[in-house]
Amino acid sequence: MPKIVMLVLLLLVLVAALMLGAMAYVAHRHPAFATPLLVAASGAAVLVACVVPIAVS
Repeated sequence: MPKIVMLVLLLLVLVAALMLGAMAYVAHRHPAFATPLLVAASGAAVLVACVVPIAVS
């Protein structure tokens, strides 16, 4: 796999981790939205759905 693809994947993972943390924080501060673990898990599922096709190709 070329280095640029690896760097893009690393950047995508870092941004996704920040977004998952932000979603868990918002869900924790406003419990009516959803439980923090459910929000983080759904965000992780979206991340996996986006990263796997890129990593496989």
